Amino acid sequence: MSKYIPLRGKGVSVLMAKRTLLITLVLLLVCFVAVVISAGIGTMRIPPIEVLKVLLGFGDPSVEMIVLNLRLPRILIGVLVGASLASAGAILQGMIRNPLASPDIIGITEGASLGAVCFFFFLSEAVSIHMLPFFTIIGAFAGTALIYMLAWKHGVSPLRLVLIGIGMSAVFKSFSYMLMISTPNFFIGAKSLTFMTGSIYGTSWDKDVAILLPWVLVLLPLTYIQARNINVQQLGDEVTASVGGRVQVQRLILILLSIALAGAAVSVGGAISFIGLIAPHIARKLVGPAFGGVLPVSALIGSLILVLADLIARTVLSPLDLPAGIFTAAVGAPFFIYLLYRQRQA
Repeated sequence: MSKYIPLRGKGVSVLMAKRTLLITLVLLLVCFVAVVISAGIGTMRIPPIEVLKVLLGFGDPSVEMIVLNLRLPRILIGVLVGASLASAGAILQGMIRNPLASPDIIGITEGASLGAVCFFFFLSEAVSIHMLPFFTIIGAFAGTALIYMLAWKHGVSPLRLVLIGIGMSAVFKSFSYMLMISTPNFFIGAKSLTFMTGSIYGTSWDKDVAILLPWVLVLLPLTYIQARNINVQQLGDEVTASVGGRVQVQRLILILLSIALAGAAVSVGGAISFIGLIAPHIARKLVGPAFGGVLPVSALIGSLILVLADLIARTVLSPLDLPAGIFTAAVGAPFFIYLLYRQRQA
C-alpha cells in the first residue's frame, strides 16, 4: 500500500505522505482548539461554547464585542507571527544545513528590530506609525545584505553565514540598546524595549491583521514552490550543482523569502525569539526531513507556541500583561543550549 496521497489541482500535482497529512490535520484541530480556549480566557471568562457561537455568527452581542474586537485580533496575530517565524526558521535550517539557524540567531530579526528602533527614535513624531512595517522590513533586508556580503567568499558557505550572522546579530542589538538608552523620551524608550522583547499586546484588525495577513498569504505559497530546491540543497552544494541546481541563485531566493517572512512578523510582533529555532526541529521529529512536510507542520507548531505563550503572558500575573517573547525565550534558551551540547558531542 502506498504511503503517499496524490493531491491534484488545476495544473498542480503533489504527493503528500499520509503521516504528514494526518499530523497536519491534527495540528490544525489543536490550533483551532487553542484559539477557542484562548479567546475565552481573560478578565471575563467565556465558555468555549459561547466563543464558538460568536465565531459562527450568533453569539451574545456583549460576548461578541469582547471576542471579536479585543481578543481575536491578538490571537490571529499570534497565529500569523508564529507561522511566519517558524517558516523562516525552517527555510534557513534546510538551506544552511545547520540545526542552530533561525531568523533571530543569524541576525534577521535583530536587523528588523534595529529598523523599528530607528523609526521610534528618529521618525515616530513625524511619520505615521503605519509606516513601521516598512522600516522593519527594510532593516531586515539591509542587515541581511550586510551579513551576506561579509559572508561572501567565492559564494556563501552555510557555516560562514551562521557565524557572521551570530556576530552581526549582537552588533545590531547593541546599536538598538544604545539608541534606547540615549533617548530622553521615556515613551520612545519603553516602546522600543517592548518591541525588542517581543509582544503582540494591543493589536487590532485594521492596523495589524490587515498589514500582516497579505504578506503571509503571498510568501508562504512562494515558499512551498521552493520546497524542492530546499530538499536538494540539504544534500550539499556539489549534489545541487550536479542535478542542475543554481546553488547561489536558489540560496539567495530562499534567504529573501526568509527575510520577508521574518521582517513582516517582526513589524507586528517585535523581536520574538526562538520560535524559528524550535518549531522546525519539532516538525522534523514528527514528519521527517522532507521540506514539503516540514513547512506546514512548522508553521502550525509556531502558531501554537506563540498563541499559548501569549495566553500565559496575559494571564499568569493578571492584570499585568507581559510580553510573549519572555516565555518563548524561557523555553527556547534551554533548547538552544541543548542543541549546542548535542553538536559538541557530535
